[in-house]
Amino acid sequence: MDESQRLRGPKSLEILNAIAHAYDYDRNITFIFSGSEVGLLLDFLKIDVPTSPLYGRYYYNLSIERFSEQMARDFLKTGFKELNISVAEETLDEAVTFFDGIPGWLTFFGNEVSRGNEKIEVVKDMAINLARDELEHLIKTRASRRYATVLNGIAKGENSWSRIKKYVEENEGTTISTSILSNIINTLERMSIIKDYKFLDPVYNEAALKI
Repeated sequence: MDESQRLRGPKSLEILNAIAHAYDYDRNITFIFSGSEVGLLLDFLKIDVPTSPLYGRYYYNLSIERFSEQMARDFLKTGFKELNISVAEETLDEAVTFFDGIPGWLTFFGNEVSRGNEKIEVVKDMAINLARDELEHLIKTRASRRYATVLNGIAKGENSWSRIKKYVEENEGTTISTSILSNIINTLERMSIIKDYKFLDPVYNEAALKI
């Protein structure tokens, strides 16, 4: 189940009960949950919450960490070699630097090049637009443009509570309560978009400048 955190909602308890029942009574079945918003995924599963249907069930947590610069380069080179595609070293250098070792974006880049999109600037723009669509969807589902203001401020380097609060108030021309700003920041952290007032993903940082 990919992007499993999206199962959160009114029917989430029924879904968890069904999964727990299958876990207990059905043989030869394994559930694999994946998601880019780690905090919300764990919040949905509630593995460690006594009232959750999945409480106490065995699970294995596999985290896909950033590749090192050399790993990212080897990853791309190996993929292109298997496809008999020749990519200029400077293009690889720029891709490795821009996508900052994030496996998903490196895969995105490799797939686009394999489809004939060999210009790095074109692929970068495609990635940024994809990330911008995701952020716009977040803003829409949260029904608050303040998420956009906060994201934009962080993308511009506002890297503390006081600076973000000042940025929001100056751009919106109104005050923002501590509780509302806290809720926005905490939500963005749980969605694995930011940490310590910085974007975890450089592509989303660029995308946030355009919302």
